[in-house]
Amino acid sequence: MKRRSFILAALAFTLLGAPADAQRFQPTRFSVEVVGRGPDVILIPGLTSGREVWRGTVAAMPGYRYHLIQVAGFAGEPARGNRTGAIVAPLAEEIARYIADRHLARPAIVGHSMGGTLALMIAARNPALAGKVMVVDMLPQPAGLLGGTASDFGPLAQMLDSQGGRRLFANLMGAFSPPGTVGRSDTEVVGRAAQELAVTDLTAELARIRIPLTVAYASPDARSRAAIDRQFARAYSSARNARLVRIDGSGHMVMLDQPARFRAALADFLGR
Repeated sequence: MKRRSFILAALAFTLLGAPADAQRFQPTRFSVEVVGRGPDVILIPGLTSGREVWRGTVAAMPGYRYHLIQVAGFAGEPARGNRTGAIVAPLAEEIARYIADRHLARPAIVGHSMGGTLALMIAARNPALAGKVMVVDMLPQPAGLLGGTASDFGPLAQMLDSQGGRRLFANLMGAFSPPGTVGRSDTEVVGRAAQELAVTDLTAELARIRIPLTVAYASPDARSRAAIDRQFARAYSSARNARLVRIDGSGHMVMLDQPARFRAALADFLGR
Protein backbone atom coordinates (compact mmCIF):
# COMPACT_ATOMS: atom_id res chain seq x y z
CA MET A 1 0.00 0.00 0.00
CA LYS A 2 2.80 2.39 0.89
CA ARG A 3 4.56 1.56 -2.39
CA ARG A 4 1.36 2.28 -4.33
CA SER A 5 0.90 5.61 -2.52
CA PHE A 6 4.50 6.58 -3.27
CA ILE A 7 4.06 5.80 -6.98
CA LEU A 8 0.81 7.79 -7.15
CA ALA A 9 2.46 10.74 -5.39
CA ALA A 10 5.40 10.63 -7.79
CA LEU A 11 3.07 10.55 -10.79
CA ALA A 12 1.07 13.47 -9.42
CA PHE A 13 4.23 15.52 -8.88
CA THR A 14 5.40 14.77 -12.42
CA LEU A 15 2.06 15.58 -14.03
CA LEU A 16 1.48 18.72 -12.01
CA GLY A 17 5.06 19.95 -12.27
CA ALA A 18 5.54 19.44 -15.99
CA PRO A 19 3.05 22.08 -17.19
CA ALA A 20 4.76 24.79 -15.11
CA ASP A 21 8.07 24.12 -16.84
CA ALA A 22 6.41 23.74 -20.22
CA GLN A 23 4.53 27.02 -19.83
CA ARG A 24 7.57 29.04 -18.80
CA PHE A 25 8.34 31.50 -21.57
CA GLN A 26 11.34 30.52 -23.69
CA PRO A 27 12.53 33.35 -25.96
CA THR A 28 13.23 32.58 -29.61
CA ARG A 29 14.59 35.98 -30.69
CA PHE A 30 17.44 36.06 -28.19
CA SER A 31 19.28 33.93 -25.67
CA VAL A 32 20.24 35.05 -22.19
CA GLU A 33 23.03 34.24 -19.76
CA VAL A 34 22.45 35.15 -16.11
CA VAL A 35 25.55 36.03 -14.08
CA GLY A 36 26.00 37.14 -10.47
CA ARG A 37 23.72 38.04 -7.57
CA GLY A 38 22.02 41.27 -6.62
CA PRO A 39 19.66 43.76 -8.26
CA ASP A 40 18.72 42.79 -11.81
CA VAL A 41 20.42 44.50 -14.75
CA ILE A 42 19.54 43.71 -18.38
CA LEU A 43 22.47 44.22 -20.80
CA ILE A 44 21.57 44.44 -24.51
CA PRO A 45 24.32 44.64 -27.17
CA GLY A 46 24.11 46.42 -30.50
CA LEU A 47 23.85 45.44 -34.16
CA THR A 48 26.03 42.36 -34.93
CA SER A 49 27.45 42.33 -31.37
CA GLY A 50 27.19 39.49 -28.88
CA ARG A 51 27.05 39.42 -25.10
CA GLU A 52 30.85 39.31 -24.96
CA VAL A 53 30.99 43.11 -25.32
CA TRP A 54 29.71 43.28 -21.72
CA ARG A 55 32.00 40.62 -20.26
CA GLY A 56 34.67 43.02 -18.98
CA THR A 57 32.04 45.31 -17.46
CA VAL A 58 30.37 42.44 -15.62
CA ALA A 59 33.67 41.12 -14.28
CA ALA A 60 34.69 44.57 -13.01
CA MET A 61 31.33 45.40 -11.40
CA PRO A 62 30.09 42.59 -9.11
CA GLY A 63 27.06 42.95 -6.86
CA TYR A 64 24.37 42.68 -9.54
CA ARG A 65 22.51 39.90 -11.28
CA TYR A 66 23.25 40.55 -14.94
CA HIS A 67 21.07 39.23 -17.74
CA LEU A 68 23.34 39.20 -20.79
CA ILE A 69 21.19 39.25 -23.92
CA GLN A 70 22.41 37.93 -27.28
CA VAL A 71 20.21 38.62 -30.30
CA ALA A 72 19.46 35.62 -32.49
CA GLY A 73 21.38 35.99 -35.74
CA PHE A 74 24.21 38.12 -34.31
CA ALA A 75 27.78 37.05 -33.45
CA GLY A 76 27.30 33.33 -34.07
CA GLU A 77 23.86 32.98 -32.45
CA PRO A 78 21.47 31.00 -34.72
CA ALA A 79 18.78 33.22 -36.29
CA ARG A 80 15.84 31.19 -34.88
CA GLY A 81 12.90 33.57 -34.33
CA ASN A 82 14.55 36.37 -36.30
CA ARG A 83 14.96 34.28 -39.45
CA THR A 84 11.99 35.93 -41.18
CA GLY A 85 9.86 39.03 -40.75
CA ALA A 86 10.28 42.12 -38.58
CA ILE A 87 12.98 42.10 -35.91
CA VAL A 88 13.42 45.24 -33.81
CA ALA A 89 9.95 45.88 -32.34
CA PRO A 90 9.15 42.16 -31.86
CA LEU A 91 12.53 41.73 -30.15
CA ALA A 92 11.72 44.56 -27.72
CA GLU A 93 8.38 42.89 -26.99
CA GLU A 94 10.06 39.56 -26.33
CA ILE A 95 12.60 41.06 -23.92
CA ALA A 96 9.72 42.76 -22.10
CA ARG A 97 7.94 39.43 -21.90
CA TYR A 98 11.08 37.80 -20.49
CA ILE A 99 11.26 40.47 -17.75
CA ALA A 100 7.62 39.88 -16.82
CA ASP A 101 7.81 36.08 -17.01
CA ARG A 102 10.87 35.91 -14.77
CA HIS A 103 9.24 38.30 -12.28
CA LEU A 104 12.19 40.68 -12.35
CA ALA A 105 11.52 43.60 -10.02
CA ARG A 106 11.83 46.73 -12.18
CA PRO A 107 15.33 45.94 -13.46
CA ALA A 108 17.77 48.46 -14.85
CA ILE A 109 18.04 48.14 -18.64
CA VAL A 110 21.28 49.07 -20.39
CA GLY A 111 21.45 49.00 -24.18
CA HIS A 112 24.24 49.88 -26.59
CA SER A 113 23.46 51.16 -30.11
CA MET A 114 20.56 49.04 -31.40
CA GLY A 115 20.30 47.75 -27.84
CA GLY A 116 19.64 51.36 -26.82
CA THR A 117 16.76 51.51 -29.28
CA LEU A 118 15.36 48.34 -27.74
CA ALA A 119 15.77 49.77 -24.22
CA LEU A 120 13.86 52.92 -25.21
CA MET A 121 11.07 50.86 -26.79
CA ILE A 122 10.71 48.69 -23.70
CA ALA A 123 10.62 51.67 -21.33
CA ALA A 124 8.19 53.72 -23.44
CA ARG A 125 5.80 50.88 -24.26
CA ASN A 126 5.90 48.98 -20.96
CA PRO A 127 6.01 51.70 -18.28
CA ALA A 128 5.62 49.33 -15.32
CA LEU A 129 8.47 46.96 -16.22
CA ALA A 130 11.78 48.82 -15.90
CA GLY A 131 13.20 50.79 -13.00
CA LYS A 132 15.68 52.86 -14.99
CA VAL A 133 17.22 52.89 -18.47
CA MET A 134 20.69 53.65 -19.82
CA VAL A 135 21.18 54.20 -23.55
CA VAL A 136 24.76 53.93 -24.81
CA ASP A 137 25.63 55.95 -27.93
CA MET A 138 22.26 55.85 -29.65
CA LEU A 139 19.75 58.49 -30.70
CA PRO A 140 15.94 58.21 -30.79
CA GLN A 141 16.39 58.36 -34.57
CA PRO A 142 19.22 55.89 -35.25
CA ALA A 143 19.75 57.52 -38.65
CA GLY A 144 20.97 60.59 -36.77
CA LEU A 145 24.23 58.81 -35.95
CA LEU A 146 24.96 58.92 -39.68
CA GLY A 147 23.97 62.56 -40.01
CA GLY A 148 20.42 62.13 -41.29
CA THR A 149 16.84 61.53 -40.22
CA ALA A 150 14.49 58.59 -40.57
CA SER A 151 12.91 60.20 -43.65
CA ASP A 152 16.34 60.88 -45.20
CA PHE A 153 17.26 57.23 -44.96
CA GLY A 154 14.35 55.87 -46.96
CA PRO A 155 16.74 55.13 -49.87
CA LEU A 156 19.01 53.16 -47.51
CA ALA A 157 16.01 51.15 -46.37
CA GLN A 158 15.16 50.44 -50.01
CA MET A 159 18.73 49.30 -50.69
CA LEU A 160 18.50 46.95 -47.72
CA ASP A 161 15.37 45.45 -49.24
CA SER A 162 17.57 43.31 -51.50
CA GLN A 163 19.72 40.37 -50.47
CA GLY A 164 22.80 41.93 -52.09
CA GLY A 165 22.21 45.24 -50.32
CA ARG A 166 21.88 43.53 -46.95
CA ARG A 167 25.09 41.60 -47.53
CA LEU A 168 26.96 44.79 -48.52
CA PHE A 169 25.71 46.64 -45.43
CA ALA A 170 26.67 43.77 -43.13
CA ASN A 171 30.21 43.90 -44.50
CA LEU A 172 30.39 47.68 -44.00
CA MET A 173 29.35 47.21 -40.37
CA GLY A 174 32.79 45.75 -39.67
CA ALA A 175 34.11 49.27 -39.06
CA PHE A 176 31.63 49.81 -36.19
CA SER A 177 31.54 46.35 -34.62
CA PRO A 178 33.79 44.27 -32.35
CA PRO A 179 36.35 42.22 -34.31
CA GLY A 180 35.00 38.97 -35.71
CA THR A 181 31.33 39.52 -34.93
CA VAL A 182 30.21 40.61 -38.41
CA GLY A 183 31.62 37.50 -40.07
CA ARG A 184 29.74 35.32 -37.58
CA SER A 185 26.45 37.21 -37.98
CA ASP A 186 23.59 36.28 -40.29
CA THR A 187 23.70 38.92 -43.06
CA GLU A 188 19.95 38.63 -43.67
CA VAL A 189 19.14 39.31 -40.02
CA VAL A 190 21.64 42.17 -39.81
CA GLY A 191 20.32 43.74 -43.01
CA ARG A 192 16.67 43.55 -42.01
CA ALA A 193 17.39 44.95 -38.55
CA ALA A 194 19.37 47.82 -40.11
CA GLN A 195 16.54 48.44 -42.56
CA GLU A 196 14.12 48.87 -39.66
CA LEU A 197 16.51 51.05 -37.66
CA ALA A 198 17.04 53.33 -40.69
CA VAL A 199 13.40 54.42 -40.60
CA THR A 200 12.80 54.28 -36.83
CA ASP A 201 12.05 57.47 -34.91
CA LEU A 202 11.22 57.19 -31.20
CA THR A 203 11.28 60.94 -30.52
CA ALA A 204 7.52 61.13 -29.98
CA GLU A 205 7.69 58.25 -27.48
CA LEU A 206 10.34 59.80 -25.21
CA ALA A 207 7.74 61.72 -23.20
CA ARG A 208 6.17 58.41 -22.16
CA ILE A 209 9.32 57.40 -20.30
CA ARG A 210 8.74 58.42 -16.68
CA ILE A 211 11.64 56.51 -15.14
CA PRO A 212 15.23 57.83 -14.88
CA LEU A 213 16.97 57.83 -18.27
CA THR A 214 20.74 58.16 -18.68
CA VAL A 215 22.26 58.62 -22.14
CA ALA A 216 26.01 57.93 -22.34
CA TYR A 217 27.42 59.04 -25.68
CA ALA A 218 30.81 58.97 -27.37
CA SER A 219 32.93 62.01 -28.21
CA PRO A 220 36.03 60.95 -30.17
CA ASP A 221 37.90 64.27 -30.05
CA ALA A 222 37.70 67.90 -28.91
CA ARG A 223 36.90 69.22 -32.39
CA SER A 224 33.57 67.40 -32.61
CA ARG A 225 32.64 67.67 -28.93
CA ALA A 226 30.38 70.74 -29.08
CA ALA A 227 28.48 69.51 -32.14
CA ILE A 228 27.89 66.09 -30.58
CA ASP A 229 26.75 67.71 -27.32
CA ARG A 230 24.17 69.76 -29.24
CA GLN A 231 23.03 66.76 -31.26
CA PHE A 232 22.30 64.60 -28.22
CA ALA A 233 20.80 67.45 -26.17
CA ARG A 234 18.41 68.30 -29.00
CA ALA A 235 17.52 64.66 -29.69
CA TYR A 236 16.57 63.94 -26.06
CA SER A 237 15.04 67.33 -25.23
CA SER A 238 11.52 65.87 -24.94
CA ALA A 239 12.56 63.19 -22.44
CA ARG A 240 11.39 64.19 -18.96
CA ASN A 241 14.13 62.60 -16.89
CA ALA A 242 17.08 62.39 -19.28
CA ARG A 243 20.61 62.86 -18.00
CA LEU A 244 23.34 63.12 -20.64
CA VAL A 245 26.85 61.81 -19.96
CA ARG A 246 29.63 62.37 -22.49
CA ILE A 247 32.42 59.77 -22.72
CA ASP A 248 35.45 61.57 -24.13
CA GLY A 249 38.06 59.88 -26.30
CA SER A 250 35.72 57.13 -27.40
CA GLY A 251 34.37 55.68 -30.60
CA HIS A 252 31.01 53.97 -30.92
CA MET A 253 32.02 50.91 -28.86
CA VAL A 254 32.14 52.95 -25.66
CA MET A 255 32.41 50.06 -23.20
CA LEU A 256 35.43 48.72 -25.09
CA ASP A 257 37.10 52.00 -26.11
CA GLN A 258 36.93 53.67 -22.69
CA PRO A 259 36.11 50.90 -20.20
CA ALA A 260 37.05 52.83 -17.04
CA ARG A 261 35.03 55.91 -17.99
CA PHE A 262 32.09 53.81 -19.09
CA ARG A 263 32.09 51.79 -15.87
CA ALA A 264 32.19 54.98 -13.82
CA ALA A 265 29.13 56.24 -15.71
CA LEU A 266 27.38 52.89 -15.30
CA ALA A 267 28.15 52.73 -11.58
CA ASP A 268 26.72 56.21 -11.12
CA PHE A 269 23.61 55.23 -13.09
CA LEU A 270 23.05 52.03 -11.11
CA GLY A 271 23.67 53.79 -7.81
CA ARG A 272 21.03 56.46 -8.33
